[in-house]
Amino acid sequence: MPDPFLILIIALALGFGVVNGFNDAANAVAASVGSRALSPRNAIIVAACFNMAGAASGTAVAKTIGKGILVPEAMTSYLPVIAALIAVVIWGAIATYHGVPISLTHGFIAGLAAAGVAVAGSTAVVWSVMQRILVSVAAAPALGFAGGFGLMVALLWALRYSAPAKLRTVFSRLQWLTTAFLAYSHGKNDGQMPIGIITMALVIHTGQTGLWDNIPWWVVGTSAAAISIGTLTGGWRVIKTVGMKVTALEPIHAFTANIAAAGVIEAASQLGIPVSTTHCNSAAIMGVGATKRLSAVRWGVARRIVAAWVITFPVCAGLGYLIAKLMQPLF
Repeated sequence: MPDPFLILIIALALGFGVVNGFNDAANAVAASVGSRALSPRNAIIVAACFNMAGAASGTAVAKTIGKGILVPEAMTSYLPVIAALIAVVIWGAIATYHGVPISLTHGFIAGLAAAGVAVAGSTAVVWSVMQRILVSVAAAPALGFAGGFGLMVALLWALRYSAPAKLRTVFSRLQWLTTAFLAYSHGKNDGQMPIGIITMALVIHTGQTGLWDNIPWWVVGTSAAAISIGTLTGGWRVIKTVGMKVTALEPIHAFTANIAAAGVIEAASQLGIPVSTTHCNSAAIMGVGATKRLSAVRWGVARRIVAAWVITFPVCAGLGYLIAKLMQPLF
């Protein structure tokens, strides 16, 4: 008879991938839609395809998520994984409904760590890995902002004698490529989450740690499909917040923000560090907006976004801990 808890985790992990897709769809398409370089329909289709490609292109982040947050002794039970998944799906759905971009990656990590503490105490968490992730929480958006600002200044100087109408045409076309690159990098980082979660559950179920070196093809395929389905659904309220409310974007600004954010995310993925694509992209958009003048960025909207980033940790940690405690008698 199939293990019902294993089936539950697989279903929740794929649901997490879908929620991740329709919240983080904003990361790949917000700038191109906000600058009107791509239609929402075309942008979403491009993002869905390249999200899937990115999710299927590596497993470094999946391994960090699946076997780097909690010590092996704390992963003998499904409980921490189930509690973390329920916590992040709840928070992700609430945030998306209200049009607030959040980091589902960091939400899951916070929920998993707190659920591990609820089950096995503070020694359950690999604090050295958590420290690296927490450093990236501050570093990734800072790099995104600096990259967006610096690259925008360089482009404006290099193209200062070019005709604005020609620039608009050229950079509108280039956004097909930058939207694809950002979606690919998003899939390669956030898209690894369901892969890591399902493989973690399979290792608990079978006791075969060798699965981390040979992740089943169906795990990669279904996880990539889940995030693409979520992207096709489209988190339209989040797209409007990031692409239209933070600052007014021209095609050159959107191009620059996409390149800056995707570069940071791709570098983190190569190192196996889960970062927030939401943080990187929103910060890069703020950075390019600030090159016009500081008042060009709607800092009230920016503060709301940053506040959502900050409270994601305690909210998901609190939910993960509470759900683990409530469900503990079942295990």
